[in-house]
Amino acid sequence: MPFSRVNSSAATLTKNRTGESIVPTSGMCVTCVDGCIGMCEIGKSAFRGHEVIYPQPFGVITAASEKVYPVDYSHLNIMGTAVGAHGIEADSDKAVFPNVDLEVRFGHDGGIKFRYPWIIPGIGSTNVAKNNWEGLAIGSALSGTGLTIGENVVGMDPEAVIRNGRILDTVDLKRRVKLYTDHMRDGYGAIIVQANVEDTRLGVQEYALETLGVEVVELKWGQGAKNIGGEVKIKNLEKAQLLYQRGYVVLPNPTDPQAIAAFKSGAFKEFERHSRVGMVEEESFAKRVEELRQAGAKYIFLKTGAYRPADLARAIKYASKYGLDLLTVDGAGGGTGMSPWRMMNEWGMPPVELHSLLYQYAARLAAKGEHVPALCVAGGFTFEDQIYKGLAMGAPYVKLVGMARGPIAAAMVGKTIGKAIDAGELPVYVERFGRTRDEIFVTAHGLRNELGPAEYASIPTGAIGLYTYYERLAQGLRQLMAGNRKFGLEHIERDDLACLTREAADISGLTYLMEVDQLDVDRILEA
Repeated sequence: MPFSRVNSSAATLTKNRTGESIVPTSGMCVTCVDGCIGMCEIGKSAFRGHEVIYPQPFGVITAASEKVYPVDYSHLNIMGTAVGAHGIEADSDKAVFPNVDLEVRFGHDGGIKFRYPWIIPGIGSTNVAKNNWEGLAIGSALSGTGLTIGENVVGMDPEAVIRNGRILDTVDLKRRVKLYTDHMRDGYGAIIVQANVEDTRLGVQEYALETLGVEVVELKWGQGAKNIGGEVKIKNLEKAQLLYQRGYVVLPNPTDPQAIAAFKSGAFKEFERHSRVGMVEEESFAKRVEELRQAGAKYIFLKTGAYRPADLARAIKYASKYGLDLLTVDGAGGGTGMSPWRMMNEWGMPPVELHSLLYQYAARLAAKGEHVPALCVAGGFTFEDQIYKGLAMGAPYVKLVGMARGPIAAAMVGKTIGKAIDAGELPVYVERFGRTRDEIFVTAHGLRNELGPAEYASIPTGAIGLYTYYERLAQGLRQLMAGNRKFGLEHIERDDLACLTREAADISGLTYLMEVDQLDVDRILEA
């Protein structure tokens, strides 16, 4: 079986004429006939060209790689035990899964606290993020977990006031921060403002720190979906011209009379806006960290992507040397926006390999007595078993798991159900649970009691959807941890995992399943 699918995908709205009869290396139909209208990716590229590079339809989807990696987190199993308890008294009446503590604290002073060990690592200027921000922000804040405002939000805001290349005021960023902070409870969670090259030039993080009261900022080297800057599609000529004037790379040039004429005639319907790639240098990195501290940043994070091992080493070394509070490492294959489809499938270090190297590098720094920042791993995590595995793979250094597509999906479904309730058009699949949000959302009763009727009524169903998804993840994670007798996150360790294959064991450094507990087994049987 080939690892990759080529030349047809739901992501590019393409398919093969011959169905299952496909050449595995090229992805082409076994018989490519003269007269075919061009349903495959080659055929569609023959008339839409570069448009077919990207997942479609842009703005209402998230996308992730279809590539089947030789090793992934499903090749690891969580070990359980019938003996003892960690973090609680070994008493059957006390060591019950609701008593598992999922709270995590991190940062140089331990001042950041999350109710759950996960975070949304960075979703920015794409429509799918903007259109679901209410649900994502309010749901994250109510849950007490972190949310990162990703790149290009200010630059894409048509109402932003920019003078001499610096941001003076912005509607969208203020809205995104406020939606989160207005719904924080008891100091749990954090709203983080990320910056790429364009954001840094505009002074976005300084504005967020000095004007909006943000305490946490994040430097961005990249993500697991692509190794170029962020990109979006622009359907409006005036907006494309505005972004071009603000310094973005816009293709084709929206000020070119020929491009304008072609757009107006319908020859193409979307402009592409691209961000520049950053150029990592230790001196400029150190300078930027100091600038952010001077601007009032209480905590500084770094997010990096699925780059080659030397870049991962740079990321953790710089984060260590300059006292950063969190390093997020995002494995290949994921994506929340519009990354080039083939790039998303064929570029970068996959999660298990990347996270295994991350653990090795962190352990080397720790062995030398150097600072190891809190680590966050990302790359296709969606459910509680994967969260456990991500935490255990990098224990004791990994404190969080980053997720984006799962939370976005939960917020979108919650929003859609809310619209269906209002329209009185609930599908049968949902209506069997009830016709009101109090009946449909299983957490609604508890939220109403906690918030009070008035505040509860103002919460959008997208936020309730995300909150309910997180509640499921939390209970599932508690059950897995209790089954392994671990009643606090600090007790999770690499020995909690075992590999189903020798290859997975070789890559991860974890134990092959049939060799787990060999010394203990010998001791027990020989006693």
